[in-house]
Amino acid sequence: MLIRPDRDAGPPVLTADLHPSLYAPRSGPDPSPHHPVVDLRTAEPKPPPRVKLPSKRMLPLLGPAFVASIAYIDPGNFATNISGGATFGYTLIWVVVLANVMAMLVQYLSAKLGLATGRDLAQLCGERTRGPARWFLWGQAELVAMATDLAEFVGAAVALHLLFGIEPLAAGGITAVVSFAVLALRRRGRRPFEIAIVAFLAVVVLAFAYQVLLAGPDAGAFTAGLVPRLEGTESLLLASGIIGATVMPHAVYIHSSMTAQLGQERAGESGPGRLQLLRAQRFDVLTALGIAGLVNLSMMVAAAALLHGTGTDIVGLEDAHAALGIVAGGTAAMVFAVALLSSGLSSAAVGTCAGDVVMAGYLSRRIPSALRRAITMLPALWLLGSGTDTGTALVLSQVVLSFGIPFTLGPLVWFTARRSVMGDYVNRTRTTVCASMVMALIVALNVWLIVSTVAGDGGL
Repeated sequence: MLIRPDRDAGPPVLTADLHPSLYAPRSGPDPSPHHPVVDLRTAEPKPPPRVKLPSKRMLPLLGPAFVASIAYIDPGNFATNISGGATFGYTLIWVVVLANVMAMLVQYLSAKLGLATGRDLAQLCGERTRGPARWFLWGQAELVAMATDLAEFVGAAVALHLLFGIEPLAAGGITAVVSFAVLALRRRGRRPFEIAIVAFLAVVVLAFAYQVLLAGPDAGAFTAGLVPRLEGTESLLLASGIIGATVMPHAVYIHSSMTAQLGQERAGESGPGRLQLLRAQRFDVLTALGIAGLVNLSMMVAAAALLHGTGTDIVGLEDAHAALGIVAGGTAAMVFAVALLSSGLSSAAVGTCAGDVVMAGYLSRRIPSALRRAITMLPALWLLGSGTDTGTALVLSQVVLSFGIPFTLGPLVWFTARRSVMGDYVNRTRTTVCASMVMALIVALNVWLIVSTVAGDGGL
């Protein structure tokens, strides 16, 4: 019997290798009536059994999606979600849910790409482009990595200032030191780094669980918020920002890299083993991105319950902290700052790892992570030292990230739709159609956001 995955790695399908020796009549005495010979050509097919993955075997396979999920609860998400809840209450709840579903699809394709090919997205792009095109793709990916660092450093520095009164530039230096320490865990293998990132994620989850319990949200208003609707142009701009920021290019790169590494570690797995790997990654994505989505919902729900209708104008992260302190007390404000710090520190480390993946994939070169960290953090440190408004910094980083999204989503959808690249794990047609629609929507919204920001009509 052969176990062959279907096109989208669904339940395994059993097919018989109809070699004549399998169904030729036996010589000798008749078989026992209790063990009759079955003619595979005429036998009634049985439902294919599902290959179950024992829990004890699943745990070592989980983790890549949790690392990628940090990108979806970074300081930029703090700003948009809290601003949305404070300004429009529960109106934009449906936007957060929609954005999270789209993120799940994108990250699943990224995980599947790495597992099926043994290569990450940057490597596949580098292998199929030459000359100026490859240098252009590498350059824009590096700019995206630097913009990512800008947002994460700003978030962590603001959190350190709010918690301990540390000046922005010094706070940026502390953020760099901590991120160096987190990155050093990679020398011990994939698992220690994943565990550290999950620990940071747990801090953010607990912080906003506390905020929601403190806020006591209105269940009826929350349910009503699941129905799509908008309240004027400003809510449309903010909704576009939330959806447009759904895909973080560095999360796609690092997720495909980590699953490619996992696939290489288990290259000797049989057909059922490969299916188990893919099912584990699907479960990993649903769990990790589900948690990230709940965190984003918690941000907006807490802001809606505590800050909406108070007349508070939330422009930046400092405004959110101050408003929470006034409305909910010092403990709520401190918990918010701790969550912001955990988000910024973990996001900064993940962003640096993604930068390593980009350079190695496009140029087949690597530089020490410490040197990369020093180079990519320089713009952030300069901005923190110059006294530039943090809200402006986050808008600038979002514009750069928006520019890089088409060059990430386009190749991802294209590769996963080609059997020559994915083999039996190629997307089903409907999966490719859905992914193409998601890509078109996100790219269109980001173009509109860039134009709106440059024209001065608004911003995130």
